[in-house]
Amino acid sequence: MLSWTLLSRPPLFIFVPVWFQPAGSPMPRWKTFFSQYLRWSNTVTQALVLAVVTFCVVLPLCSHRLLYSYFFIKSMYLDSMSEEVLRESLDRGQDALRFWQSASTASALSSRFADVAQHPELLVVVVTARRNEGRDFHYLLQVMSQLSGALGGCGERRCAEVLVCDVESGSQENQDAKLLEDHFRVIRPSPREQQQRNRERVNIFEQEKRDYVFCIRKGWELVKPKNMVVLEDDALPKQDFFKVVKDLLSRRFSLRTLYIKLYHPERLQRYWNPEPYRILEWVGLGLVAATALLLTFPHWNPCSFSFTLSAGHLLFFTVYFMAASELLGRHYLLEVRRLSPQLYAVSPATECCTPAMLFPGNSSLRVAEYLDGSFCVQGNAKDMVLYQMARTIPGERSHSVEPNLITHIGAYSSVRANPSRPKLL
Repeated sequence: MLSWTLLSRPPLFIFVPVWFQPAGSPMPRWKTFFSQYLRWSNTVTQALVLAVVTFCVVLPLCSHRLLYSYFFIKSMYLDSMSEEVLRESLDRGQDALRFWQSASTASALSSRFADVAQHPELLVVVVTARRNEGRDFHYLLQVMSQLSGALGGCGERRCAEVLVCDVESGSQENQDAKLLEDHFRVIRPSPREQQQRNRERVNIFEQEKRDYVFCIRKGWELVKPKNMVVLEDDALPKQDFFKVVKDLLSRRFSLRTLYIKLYHPERLQRYWNPEPYRILEWVGLGLVAATALLLTFPHWNPCSFSFTLSAGHLLFFTVYFMAASELLGRHYLLEVRRLSPQLYAVSPATECCTPAMLFPGNSSLRVAEYLDGSFCVQGNAKDMVLYQMARTIPGERSHSVEPNLITHIGAYSSVRANPSRPKLL
């Protein structure tokens, strides 16, 4: 019995963990791969870690609240940011209304801007019409308040003359333009011109174009300026507006251009764009940043990177910086150029839009003539007409300036249907 019991016992199994390898046994393939290729001293490992940390950690954390970044979280922030911008614009509008109402008794202010000199170096024409929606925002009063402040900073000699062109011809008056009559020269269509406008009844885009042409020609006839800026009534000028315009007019290219756009929507300012010059700018930025970084490593390298100024490493960092700048948002990189008027970039004009346009010399008259020869409809508004004219007419050129010289505050459009609560994007 005893011998049977001993023999019937189950055999003893010894389990050896997989990770345990006796001395002299071959190393697993995965461990060999990691030890050979994914060591920190390997540049592939460094490049992989740098890319993951940058694009999956640093940039999302830094730019998830930036409106024009690819990492912006619309579902979390768009509604609140839109409401905040609307509230700020409403507050500015109410402040501007109180400012101009209180300024009615200031005769010095009235006489200073109401008298328009002949043949000025620059004439600013502000085109306005009564808005059915968003009246409490008083866009025109905001713009004129900003302009008066900028003009007041020019010293004894004015940097520009200003006209307000009120194209409203309906039964109800443009109350904001009416309020400004004590302070600025306001021009309007004659009763005969108003009757003709009401009789023809064209679509809103064609009417907008005709109003634009009327303001250009009327401003030229009254003042005959050397240069003209046409602002729509929701184009709020930046603080350095006149300094940059003066610098643009001093550059040689302005003598041979039909118009210079002073605004392009921020959401359309990305590098990934059909505009060829932006691709060149994008590649150039990547090359310069990559070269500078690789030249810095021999002198300052806290992470012990082993990158050198070789073709492969230069290519990697060029693509790295290109991707980072695009994902972060080109709009924010352009803001650095505001350090000086000389740093503003001039490039071939883009299609959209016309809230702020600079017409050097007498080009405004050519623009009025070109616009008169075209009929505008939805999808072919005045901005598209001008863009096509500059591209197709021999000898004509057009340009854009970046960053923008105005802020487009018109959340409520005067020509298109508006949502109940406009959004920033």
